[in-house]
Amino acid sequence: MSELVLTLFRLGFLAALWALVIAAILVLRRDLRAPRDARPLVAVPTVRAGSTADSAAADLGNGKTAKPAKTSKASAKAAKNLPKSLVVIEGPLKGTIIPLGQSDITIGRAGDSTIVLDDDYASSNHARISFVDGSWVAQDLGSTNGTWIDRARITTPVTLRPGQQIKVGRTVLELQR
Repeated sequence: MSELVLTLFRLGFLAALWALVIAAILVLRRDLRAPRDARPLVAVPTVRAGSTADSAAADLGNGKTAKPAKTSKASAKAAKNLPKSLVVIEGPLKGTIIPLGQSDITIGRAGDSTIVLDDDYASSNHARISFVDGSWVAQDLGSTNGTWIDRARITTPVTLRPGQQIKVGRTVLELQR
């Protein structure tokens, strides 16, 4: 082979190598950014049992402090029926138990998620599970592959019951008492 052909092969190989490096950087950049179609969540005010948001706002507007609601037998019974943990039943984190409190649980590949998934089928900010008005609510955060509850893809916030399975990518989670 002539010197010119060998030099052209070397330059072609170098160009292909740089094209692969740039493509990898673009893919990583796209994965780290928030999805374009993700909608910001609106904070839902927490209202105590036995009161309404209007009465609480009216009391606070008059300079009065809101009184804590009295706990009844029905609310105590409802509290016993609430799930106490979120358990990973399938996927790489199988057996992981997340105790439920009052704070939100975020699921995704982002490092600041409560449950960080190393899964190509999960988005950076994939789903959120929140405690709203005495029950747990699952919401998809504009993920590419969707969030599934009992084999149905969700598009709006869905109230969860104990025993329901939530699928995010290859990971399946379940609310347990």
